[in-house]
Amino acid sequence: MFLSVTTVAELRYGALAAEWGAPRRERLEVAIAATTVVPVSDELITIVAETRASCRRSAHPISDAAHTSDLWIAATALSIGAALVSADRIFEGVPVLILHPDRS
Repeated sequence: MFLSVTTVAELRYGALAAEWGAPRRERLEVAIAATTVVPVSDELITIVAETRASCRRSAHPISDAAHTSDLWIAATALSIGAALVSADRIFEGVPVLILHPDRS
C-alpha cells in the first residue's frame, strides 16, 4: 500500500484534532510505517502542476485551491502508476487517473 505525504499529514492532523491519546496515535504510526509513503520529488511536483493544468482546462474542480490536498493525492497515484482507492467523488473524472473499482 502506498500513501501520499498529504494523506499522512491529514491522518496525523485528524488524530491531533480529535485529541487521540498516545497509544492510539502510536497505533496510527505503526499503520503508516507498514505502508510506503511516496516521497515528494521533482517528478511528483511536475505531475501536480500538469494535473492541475489539465483539470483546469477541463473545468474539473480538483484544480481549485480548495482541493490542493486532493490534487496532491491524485498526482501521487499518477506518479507511481497506481489506481487510487478513495470513496471521495472529487477524484472522479480526473484525466488519466485510474480509480480502483473497490473504493468503499
